[in-house]
Amino acid sequence: MKQFAELFLELDRTNKTSRKTELLKNYFLTAPEEDRIWALALFTGRRPRFNVNRSQIWQWAGEESGIPEWLLRESYSSVGDLGETISLVLPERVDDTDEKTLSDWFSLLNQLPAMNEQAKKETIISSWKQLTQHEKFVFNKLIMGSFRIGVSQSLVIRAIAEATGKDLNIIAHRLMGKWSPIDTRYDELIMEDGQNDESSKPYPFFLAYPVSTPLEELGNSEDWFAEWKWDGIRAQIILRNDEIFIWSRGEDLATDKFPELHILKKYFPGGTVLDGEIVCYMNNSVMPFNVLQTRIGRKNLTKNILKEAPVNYIVYDILEYGGEDIRGWSQKQRREKLEELVTAIGVNDYLRISPLVTFNTWDELREWHGRSREFAAEGFMLKNKNGIYQVGRKVGGWLKWKVNPYSVDAVLVYAAKGQGRRTELYTDYTFAVWDDEKKLIPFAKAYSGLTDKEIAEVDRFVKQHTIEKFGPVRTVKPEMVFEIGFEGINASNRHKSGIAVRFPRILNWRKDKPIEEADTLENLRLLLEGTQRR
Repeated sequence: MKQFAELFLELDRTNKTSRKTELLKNYFLTAPEEDRIWALALFTGRRPRFNVNRSQIWQWAGEESGIPEWLLRESYSSVGDLGETISLVLPERVDDTDEKTLSDWFSLLNQLPAMNEQAKKETIISSWKQLTQHEKFVFNKLIMGSFRIGVSQSLVIRAIAEATGKDLNIIAHRLMGKWSPIDTRYDELIMEDGQNDESSKPYPFFLAYPVSTPLEELGNSEDWFAEWKWDGIRAQIILRNDEIFIWSRGEDLATDKFPELHILKKYFPGGTVLDGEIVCYMNNSVMPFNVLQTRIGRKNLTKNILKEAPVNYIVYDILEYGGEDIRGWSQKQRREKLEELVTAIGVNDYLRISPLVTFNTWDELREWHGRSREFAAEGFMLKNKNGIYQVGRKVGGWLKWKVNPYSVDAVLVYAAKGQGRRTELYTDYTFAVWDDEKKLIPFAKAYSGLTDKEIAEVDRFVKQHTIEKFGPVRTVKPEMVFEIGFEGINASNRHKSGIAVRFPRILNWRKDKPIEEADTLENLRLLLEGTQRR
């Protein structure tokens, strides 16, 4: 546990990707094999549940620490994290005779669900006495189901690939199966070769640069394709050896998440790799991204979900045909081959080709661009007809030209502390607009868009103008107005405002505007109605 607790804390102290990768790599190189599989399970979302009530943990920690209830609550309000608060108020370790490994602790914790309340209490209190303060913190996060850390699965995959010398995509493929740390060995999962390792490998994705110069500087408009930019999940679909593999741009194997698309295996010949966008599609139109979100992260896709959020693959490129890598073909040649294949198959409920926008001049394309939202698109993708399919972002190949975000002026009403180097600063904000009764109704959270200097200024304001405290969250005196930008807006039953926005961020600090002039909920509803009519 000591080694894993140190890893956890070091990861939490840095925002540098290279440092996190090195920490993970060193852990997977040096930790015992039985610990590595449990660490891997934690970092990939396979954390077991131990059926421990948070209020009971709170009560037992109060009894062990001897701290009055009011002081314990005040400590929690200051620290902002229950697991860390408990680790700080409990007495120092009294029993260091038995240094358990991470695997040993999970063997013990896995027994908790079968225990009665008294046995659970005795086990947890006994465990606290064997752990240092940092180890208690990690232990508390595990038993309360709140183990989270700023490490993506792709980062873990990269670290393991560096530690083992194996291909990134092979590691990603192996981690996606239905494995459990209880009955799987690390070496069995990671080190031993699998029969589908090579056939499942995607190609590195070609990424686009934003348009940053006048279109005329791109040269002759006839040398470019223009396609709508869809708001979905970028994915390669791989069809090899009578198998189908679906890889997201984030290098996640998502084959099981989109069972409807498995039928594409019947349509395309083996040795085909496609690049495109997974979207929800109904009534001849792309549905908002929040509909697609209803199925992301779900372990079980019910019939109701499949019916309400049907997916379609909008394909816009072909990277392999007949087992041959054709990325070196020109964009125009690859498009012709793709159109030939899709025409033979026919557009259906699961597949359609991304349409090209017809234009003769850059001015015509600008006119189309202004109508992007009418077609449920974010703007355009511009692709050089003579360009090849490259790796990563390359100048002159693909460009993205997005429409300007929606925006409203809103009032800061809540604030919480950030993560990593910002753990002592209030950087996570909730914003509100006025309702019909002149009350401020929260509608969005945002934490990006301010400079370090502005963050420090807002932090001082929050600390000096707090009205109430709710654990780590502070209610702030409504005085500050910000322009909040977002990419999409949808109706939502989960929010008090009835509105959900996509990718909210701070565009400007409106120091010139009093709170009375902030936007209203009615304005948001009108904006929503406008998008729905399109």
